Amino acid sequence: MSNIRQCLEELVALNGVFGAALGDWKNGTCLDYTGTDSPLFPKQKLALAIAVNTEVIRAKARAAEALGFKDKIEDITITLETQYHLMHLTKYLYGLFFYVAVSRHDGNLGITLIKLQEIEFKLKL
Repeated sequence: MSNIRQCLEELVALNGVFGAALGDWKNGTCLDYTGTDSPLFPKQKLALAIAVNTEVIRAKARAAEALGFKDKIEDITITLETQYHLMHLTKYLYGLFFYVAVSRHDGNLGITLIKLQEIEFKLKL
């Protein structure tokens, strides 16, 4: 039984997290999303964020390959003036990634990354 929604709700329960989604970067599909109605980033835009950021992940993968990196990409962080946007690529479910929007004022980037790693192991499709 899938627990995607439960995993996303755990992320949004973190202080300063106002949106979380799970997507497939191979095809741009958003599997689910949840969040608050923050004026910084309305939860309705999370599905769009999944779709357009698949290109970011693909571009980084191409760059890593061109540079000869042997390590796999784990996280991509976009830093804005008021928020962080995290893309965490799952290790055990190839092609999936979490997208999390975090307030720079209220959130904690380190705690959010640690929680993402914990939740990844609980995720069931």
